[in-house]
Amino acid sequence: MGFARKEHQFLTELGLRPRNPGCFVNGVWRGNGPVVPSSNPANNEIVAEVVEASIEDYKDGMEACTEAAKIWMQVPAPKRGEVVRQIGDALRTKLQHLGRLVSLEMGKILPEGIGEVQEIIDMCDYAVGLSRQLNGSIIPSERPNHMMMEVWNPLGIVGVITAFNFPCAVLGWNACIALVCGNCVVWKGAPTTPLITIAMTEIVAGILERNNLPGGIFTSFCGGAEIGQAIAEDTRIPLVSFTGSTKVGLMVQQTVNKRFGKCLLELSGNNAIVVMDDADIQLAVRSVLFAAVGTAGQRCTTCRRLILHENIYQNVLDQLIGVYKQVKIGDPLEKGTLLGPLHTPASKENFVRGMEAIKSQGGKILVGGSIVESDGNFVQPTIVEISSDAPIVKEELFAPVLYVMKFQTLKEAIEINNSVPQGLSSSIFTRRPEIIFKWIGPHGSDCGIVNVNIPTNGAEIGGAFGGEKATGGGREAGSDSWKQYMRRSTCTINYGSELPLAQGINFG
Repeated sequence: MGFARKEHQFLTELGLRPRNPGCFVNGVWRGNGPVVPSSNPANNEIVAEVVEASIEDYKDGMEACTEAAKIWMQVPAPKRGEVVRQIGDALRTKLQHLGRLVSLEMGKILPEGIGEVQEIIDMCDYAVGLSRQLNGSIIPSERPNHMMMEVWNPLGIVGVITAFNFPCAVLGWNACIALVCGNCVVWKGAPTTPLITIAMTEIVAGILERNNLPGGIFTSFCGGAEIGQAIAEDTRIPLVSFTGSTKVGLMVQQTVNKRFGKCLLELSGNNAIVVMDDADIQLAVRSVLFAAVGTAGQRCTTCRRLILHENIYQNVLDQLIGVYKQVKIGDPLEKGTLLGPLHTPASKENFVRGMEAIKSQGGKILVGGSIVESDGNFVQPTIVEISSDAPIVKEELFAPVLYVMKFQTLKEAIEINNSVPQGLSSSIFTRRPEIIFKWIGPHGSDCGIVNVNIPTNGAEIGGAFGGEKATGGGREAGSDSWKQYMRRSTCTINYGSELPLAQGINFG
């Protein structure tokens, strides 16, 4: 087991051990489910073991969470914000260690691992300010001596089911906002990143204890589909945020909707960058490299399709192939590495199947296309020339595979961009204002994120994050996403002695 390695000593600073209980229930660590390994995708060596949650653990956790919700929702919002501020400060002290853990367990390079943890810290800062701005509104009433207003109250409990590719950032998008809105949080982390789930929970638990608050305010489970299904079915959880595949997200949505709950879905992306013939080519090439190769192509916002104007097609392609050949593949914790491993051996096998499908559908591999022989899950960054109509192009191959295709007119480029089932992120590179405003307008990109002259990935927390169509329609993080975590009531107050009715109705 790799836990004892000298380079892994930082794990003890995060409260981790060779074997760890995997659920935090009512302020206590426990676990009565199966024992699962956590592996390093760079060499598939087991780092530590985790005892997952059982259904009994889940039931006990939800009972404690339900009781804690009665207390937490009555704490004034600015006081809740102060608790979240303390969580952010605690994360700051562990930023480097947590970032290393993300890189070790998930496989993304260290700067991205640290950046992910920084994203939660940013969300904490954002949520602190938000805690004093959960404002309702006053609405003019048509009736004399009446007042109408909107009042926002907590939902009670928010369920958060996160994925391996952003094992803690997506928790931050949801939990920071949910907590200041007065909700308790029930978190099921990804089954293959349990150490991150435990380390993050340790930090939150410490802050709750320091403030003499019930541990049930934040409940976490390491576990598989059984725990996720329990969250989806639980009528005590009015809102479930799910990040993952479109296939599983649809099942979660149907289960939650069946009990009239609400869902926030962050599902598959199939994101495109369009490069016009007036674009800054160097800027575009740098952006495509980060968007397509970053996180080994395992971001939901990864650029998977590159749509090039025919006039600059070969120029862009030649430059891009040149930089792809210089990408350093290796241990994500080593300085200078740009491409770490895929997350699991199964991901590597899926890459191989994807290459076979690409060839069978007329695709031409221009660079890459093979696995890297090693103990880890490494593959080559790959560029493929292929028709936009090929069936494989409509799917999300979760790997560093970029499909390139050419176009003649802006209308054609927009049609290609919008031709896939997913609708998460998109970007265009141009200097012409008329193209920019066409792109962001009603006849432009149909995605939830519509960028200009920047990559498809690397979103800031201040805006609402999410997409349309098979991406699920959810919006998390900034803007007015907070409203989804609260219950809106329209209140009409009669402070007079008469009873005038709306619409001038006279009833007796």
